[in-house]
Amino acid sequence: MFTKNSFTRRRFFGAAVMAVGAAEKAFGFAGTSFNKKNIMDMLPLELDSLSSADAWINSPSLTSANLKGKLVLIDFCTYTCINWIRTLPYIRAWVAKYKAHGLVVIGVHTPEFVFEKNINNVRMALKSMMIDYPIAIDNDYTIWDGFNNRYWPALYLVDAEGRVRHQQFGEGEYGKAELMIRQLLSSAHRNDLPNEDFEVEANGVEAPADWNSLASGENYLGYDRTENFASPGGALLNKRHVYSTPAKLSLNHWALSGDWTVQKQAVLLHSANGLITCCFHARDLHLVMGPVKLGTSSKFRVRLDEGPPGSAHGLDVDEQGYGILKEQRLYQLIRQQNQIVHRQFEIEFYEEAEVFAFTFG
Repeated sequence: MFTKNSFTRRRFFGAAVMAVGAAEKAFGFAGTSFNKKNIMDMLPLELDSLSSADAWINSPSLTSANLKGKLVLIDFCTYTCINWIRTLPYIRAWVAKYKAHGLVVIGVHTPEFVFEKNINNVRMALKSMMIDYPIAIDNDYTIWDGFNNRYWPALYLVDAEGRVRHQQFGEGEYGKAELMIRQLLSSAHRNDLPNEDFEVEANGVEAPADWNSLASGENYLGYDRTENFASPGGALLNKRHVYSTPAKLSLNHWALSGDWTVQKQAVLLHSANGLITCCFHARDLHLVMGPVKLGTSSKFRVRLDEGPPGSAHGLDVDEQGYGILKEQRLYQLIRQQNQIVHRQFEIEFYEEAEVFAFTFG
């Protein structure tokens, strides 16, 4: 969680976190019937903020004027957010299922980390994720503020008159979101809707978290938001320093070893053989990281309880734990197959690297 310009922005965690209608919350009524005359005219026109997008991907510029008369699903995202990545199978499914029936899905990419402001990074990430619906680039948080948003991921359903009729934060509650899509399409006289029963396949990094076994939460490595840093002597902020790892780490604690600088958003390795170690309890472990120099690549190696991960390796490493650091993105390093217990994770970098955050699943 961090604060800027008096707004708190956070990634939203939980299997089925929060799903409420904006109008319901503001005006105290529930259910699916809305009194447009008395209520909808009181709501702001959040879609107007789309005109401030820095750029568009997969589409020419879209505005409230050319979206009038359409049902619009706004999806706030940032491409390294595991919570948003795990919603993607459902977003893609809704695009495929309801686009021909009047639904317009627009992703609003509002960056969490500085490198996510690089539009080439965003383009590359969206292509690898097979995202072909319109994406508005919101580097200055103007659209985010226009919706008074606070979370990644966040969904807003905007009706044909430009009014927010439903908002939903975090993972889960996909059935409720689809129900609202169908109801609002039906209210716009779309009576030829496909069957609402369909299977969504979520594989790889997009698979739902193992919530029952999850005992580790996201942790940023930059000093602005980190927790439980365990290297002896603590962190020297914005100063190059040689760190060491303690003999034992408690659950959800982490440490550095080698020549690092602890920066506001990330930790920066200056020379070969730098280590990051943590104790975690989760099926999946990811790191948001990348090379220091764009366009370069280098090897890294992951160990689990001081040995190779074997069958517990993630998508971005092999059974021996080797992987290639070549883009600034989220890397899946561990996916356990057996009973989930406390484990010690270690990653060794063979060249310079910049590491931003742990996430789990």
